Amino acid sequence: MTGIRVFIAGMGVITPAGRGVDRLQTLIENSDTALGMPNLFSISEDQLLPAGQIPDLFGNIQIPRTHQLALAAADEAMARLPGTIDAVIIGVTTGGILTTETHLKNGIHDPEKFLYHGAGTVAEYIAAKYCCKGPVITVSNACSSGTAAIKLAMEMLRCGPARRVLAGGADSLCRLTYYGFKSLQLIDPEGAHPFDKNRRGMSVGEAAAMLYLVADKNVPENAVAELLGGGLSCDAYHPTTPDPEGRGAVKAMKAAIHDAGITISDIDYINLHGTGTIDNDLCEAKAVKEVFKSDMPLLSSVKGALGHSLAASGAVEAVICALIVANGVIPANTGFCNADPAMDIEPLKNPVRVKVNAALSNSFGFGGNNASIIVGDCRKDRNVAPKSLAPLAVIGSACITGAGDMKKTLDRLVSGKNCKGLPGHVDISGLIQPSLVRRLKRLPRMAMALASSAFENSGCFEKPSSVFWGTGWGPLSETYDFLKKLYDSDEKFPSPTDFIGSVHNAPAGQTAMYFNAVGPNVTTTGGDYSFEQALFTASLMADDISDPLLVLGADEYHVHFSPLFDRSVAMERTRSDGGGAICLVKSQEQNKPIILPVFFGNADHDPDIVSFLAEKLGGNEIDNCFGAIFAGIPMAFRNRGEEQLKNFLKFTGCRCPIIDYRLLIGEFASASAVAVALASVFKRTGKIPGSLSGKTDGSLDKKGILVLGFGKFLTAIAIT
Repeated sequence: MTGIRVFIAGMGVITPAGRGVDRLQTLIENSDTALGMPNLFSISEDQLLPAGQIPDLFGNIQIPRTHQLALAAADEAMARLPGTIDAVIIGVTTGGILTTETHLKNGIHDPEKFLYHGAGTVAEYIAAKYCCKGPVITVSNACSSGTAAIKLAMEMLRCGPARRVLAGGADSLCRLTYYGFKSLQLIDPEGAHPFDKNRRGMSVGEAAAMLYLVADKNVPENAVAELLGGGLSCDAYHPTTPDPEGRGAVKAMKAAIHDAGITISDIDYINLHGTGTIDNDLCEAKAVKEVFKSDMPLLSSVKGALGHSLAASGAVEAVICALIVANGVIPANTGFCNADPAMDIEPLKNPVRVKVNAALSNSFGFGGNNASIIVGDCRKDRNVAPKSLAPLAVIGSACITGAGDMKKTLDRLVSGKNCKGLPGHVDISGLIQPSLVRRLKRLPRMAMALASSAFENSGCFEKPSSVFWGTGWGPLSETYDFLKKLYDSDEKFPSPTDFIGSVHNAPAGQTAMYFNAVGPNVTTTGGDYSFEQALFTASLMADDISDPLLVLGADEYHVHFSPLFDRSVAMERTRSDGGGAICLVKSQEQNKPIILPVFFGNADHDPDIVSFLAEKLGGNEIDNCFGAIFAGIPMAFRNRGEEQLKNFLKFTGCRCPIIDYRLLIGEFASASAVAVALASVFKRTGKIPGSLSGKTDGSLDKKGILVLGFGKFLTAIAIT
């Protein structure tokens, strides 16, 4: 049986070269540079460094810059395409932080002004503009986010949950990244010149790029190019420094080539990550030589021309690869003059016109996250193996709530009490060696404790190779401390340590280092539905993973930021935080619960979504399959969520116990991770405490448990 192929049917981009694919094509052909001095925010003369800033084309100051960039790219990608999209997957690191920074600097603390702060709001904003009814996923894997988002979109199309997906990346310039990279001494004062012998660092940039991807067995009329394959890996080496031998990069490139079903000799061009920093360029050069040896394709980096646009860079470079395949013009490595003998590679000094059948694009980021994709000529015949979502067996679980760890949480629930509150220091990091968490703040400590406990609970000898991490707001303590030190020092002395820890995927990177997990490492963020995104992503990638994997989610309460960013937290009297984790294997082990995300829909754009969810879960047969429902209703959507639940029960006639779990564990974005961890334990034991179920024996009668999410999105996770 022939599987589904994935085609690029539309592209949109906005970069420092200007708005539109044509402007980008012109820059490629002329080997121009678009770097200049930024002016988005005030920078003292002695702090001014070249950057890739987009000419100010925007008028709506109520919408953050990243969102406007994303919409500009999406509008171009969708301009000549009929119909709707089934899903949106976007890589983002900054979200609305530029606006947040300005408000905080001006002493504004009105929560209404921070509605677009979250990185996940960019994808939600695009989904709203195009009335997307399906999944909306945000990948926050630092500088590999855009490429990772495209890989996940490819898997979603191959597995069948969607037929049309808008995927890409977007990031704006902001103080956090500008001063953050400067504090690490990673910015070249003369502008980046990747792979040059005299390189001194990167140039920060901004951009957005979107690909309209369609699934088909035959080539659509409007296809520009084809996505052939992709690979994800993690160095598990250091929070910022890449593996010196480039092993993670090698793994990602080889995985992409294998996924595409081609050989290294089929690759005609490599779009290098090539930031211009000394270590990154050297490690990538080693990795490329390890993979291609003497069969070296043409290669170049475009970051000397555009700057490094972080999450957007991989998506922009995917567009460039599609243009190369379609038009045959390979860009020069702008800024490259003198070869570095230590690297023994020679990027292009000038643009080249040549036929390219397949181009490989690399993206690497903080946390050791590596992503590679391959774009090819869509006119060639290909045999593609069919894929499907893989059910996963839960072999271990853990949670942290205001009551403490899993045992303390269960004891509290059995006694009929709630678990709201802030877990103490021992509950968060008591199981981890002090030397491993000494410099870590609240959220990464929580992540490592959850991962360690879930693995220990699994009884599995083989350590997990992959980490899927969902967080609504990321490391708030590090972000706050960075900005406070920046403003307190009149923007002269930001903290490099806090900058490194502020990225959403920092806890996932720490977890990977703890386990030496060198497989896919993906961070998702989308408010109250972040953990669901992580689990959905794990299911999409599970076909490529043979070892155990971890799926976890957590969020911290921060006294200044949480009430500003999270409306549900602001409405709850009891301050709470925590999270949950599950250790999974692909094989369906006997007597182990099987978990599968079965639904993810956008309630804002589908008036029939509740009835559709009910039908998806078996309609009035639901009581034959499930013995309990864990219902997640964020307080900010309490009225809407209760109405959705009421209608769901009406459509299904469900009579099983309903556990409104946020009333028990408190308000924090990743509360669903706790619910899933608890439900996995209850399914394994075959019963739910009478204090929760309302039944004396609490027996599940060998039935499964549903974990449902309500509010802006409707989600369903089946544990059977």
